Parts: sequence; structure tokens; C-alpha cells
Amino acid sequence: MTENISILGSTGSIGTQTLDVIRDIGGINVRAMTTNTRIDLFEKQIREFKPELVCVMNNEKAEELKKRIADTDIKVTTGMEGLTEAATIDGADTVVNSVVGNIGLVPTVEAIKAKKNIALANKETLVTSGELVMKLLKENNVKMYPVDSEHSAIFQSLQGNEGNKIDKIYLTASGGPFRTWDDVSKVTVDDALKHPNWNMGKKITIDSATLMNKGLEVIEAKWLFDVDLEQIEVLVHPQSIIHSMVGYEDGAVIAQLGLPNMKVPIQYALTYPKRVHNSFPKINFFEHSDLTFEKPKTDKFPCLGLAYRAIKTGGTMPAVLNGANEIAVARFIDREISFTDIPKLIETAMNAYNVKYNYTLDDVLEADKWAREFTKSLEVK
Repeated sequence: MTENISILGSTGSIGTQTLDVIRDIGGINVRAMTTNTRIDLFEKQIREFKPELVCVMNNEKAEELKKRIADTDIKVTTGMEGLTEAATIDGADTVVNSVVGNIGLVPTVEAIKAKKNIALANKETLVTSGELVMKLLKENNVKMYPVDSEHSAIFQSLQGNEGNKIDKIYLTASGGPFRTWDDVSKVTVDDALKHPNWNMGKKITIDSATLMNKGLEVIEAKWLFDVDLEQIEVLVHPQSIIHSMVGYEDGAVIAQLGLPNMKVPIQYALTYPKRVHNSFPKINFFEHSDLTFEKPKTDKFPCLGLAYRAIKTGGTMPAVLNGANEIAVARFIDREISFTDIPKLIETAMNAYNVKYNYTLDDVLEADKWAREFTKSLEVK
């Protein structure tokens, strides 16, 4: 069980819920915390949890925070250097990486090299650099515990089955807010931010609406659980009660069920292999008795197919998929492009890119940079 942690992205959705878990179960010290710009909430967190070091990615906000907490002896850092320092701080045995975007890759790599276990909520780390990261984990003899509800469900369904052959991983998806819509061409930003089951940040909520989120999770699952792509099947499960399942070669299927709440997977990543009592709401099956499944509609949501194409292509293509998606989603949120333009921009970037195989971390970062710049430059009719 984790005793000392560093939280990258403590003011985001996963970060704030991680702190809720710590309040509830106790016994975990916070050594370092980071944020991007939300220093009002960050200051409150700092004064409550009293970390040794904090990082604010924005330089101006970091200077403001220094003045606000001048009555403490807490070290304030900034930028990527500060984020990496928080990820590698002495005394922390686990790093919770809940930052959004490919910015989470370098601190994850450095944390692994510093022999820290990783509680991973940052999808981009494995999406863009899965092969490199999994190799580093083995070389440094550290563990990676998934925080995403789907990957946590798979991880939990594997417990006690070491040595038994996996036949199939069933990765469940809510289907997003437009599952029943016939025409998604008129979707607005406000429409896309209304997820039917989950309360998440803007970027991941849009990814859920396009099904890109599920595509990224397919890539993650391939690396995390060392399975072939053909062994991963996406099931649309609108109720979000079954978080994912593992099918074994004897025909048995083991699932993890629960309310759509991130606190249980966060807690399991921090307390593994123990299950610790908490006060979170528990499922009532009489209120959730209707569990249904559908095939994903890839014609209406082409982002899922683009993710499969990226991982099949391999090399640095998943980094391009991810970088292009981040910019396309940002442009949609800024109302520069339409909902249906998101996959069009991503596909255009993928078609224009020359893949590099046998890649290094620098190659991944360069591919990400290229994809972002290219996607920003694309004009939409």
C-alpha cells in the first residue's frame, strides 16, 4: 500500500478525487502537487495537505502563488522542470499522473527512472510511447497501476488468474451523449460536454463523445496487458456499471462492476493489493438491473477506427493521432471547427505523416510537435 505520493495535476478531476480518497481512507502523505493555472484551489489544497514541493506550470501564476504561501517553507517550482522535480521527489513511492495531454509523458518517464511506482490516469503516456514505457518499467522494476475505470476493471479482473490465458478483453464504453443520435453534424460544444454518466474534464468529455477516448484506451490496454489488438473488443454499455471484463480460454468471463465513480479505481491503485474500507456510495442492483450492450457505430464515430489504424501502423503514428486529436478537440471547444471536423483533421494529419519506427522518446516528442503544428494550420471549409 502506498504511503507517500506525488500528484501531478491535483486540481483536475482525477487529482481532486485522489485527494478525496486520501481524506476518506487516511494513511497517505502528499509529498508534492502540481497544477497548471488554478492557484485558488491549489492554495487551499496546499494548506490542507502541506506538501514539501509544488509546481505551477504557468510562470506568472507560480510567482503569484509564491507570494500567497510566503508564510510556509514549501518550495514553489514552475514549468516542465518543476513538473519533473515533483515527479521524482525523494520520499514519494508512487506518482499519480493525472495531467491531461502529452505533457505527462516526460515526467512519467523520469519518475520511472527514479524508481517510483506510477498510478496512471494520463492516457497519452502509453498511447504515444507504450513500447518505450513498458520496457522502462521492467528495467527499473517498478509497477504501473491503472487509474482509468476501464483499465482498473481489467486489472482487477486479472487478480488471482496469473498464468491463465486471456482469450479476450472486453472494453466497455458508455457510447457518449450522441449514441442514439442519427445525425451528429449539428452537435454543439455544449451538447458534447453533457456526458450522460460521468463528470470529467472538458477534453476527455469531448473524447468520450467522439469515441476517441475508447480508441486511446484500446491502445493503452494493448500495452498494459500485453495482448494482441485482435483480443480487445469494444462494447457500448450505456449504463456504465460494468467497467470492463476479461474472458479466459475456458469461456469464463470475469467483470468488475460498480457505480460510475472514479474514486474506487483511484483508491485501488493506491492501496493495491489491499481493499480498504471507504464511505463512497455502493451499488444497488435493484436500481441498476438493466445492463445492455451494443456494437460501436464506427461509421458515425470514425475516431475509434482511426485509433485502431494508428496502433496497427505502429511506430510514431499513435503520437500523431494523439497530438492531432488534442488540437482538433481544442479547436472544437474554441468553436473554430465542427464536431464532425474533429476526425477529418486527425485523418488528414495521419495521411500526411511519414511514420518513424524504432523510435526514441525524442522521436515521439517530435511527432507530437509536428502533429500539433500541422493540425493547427489546417483550414476547414
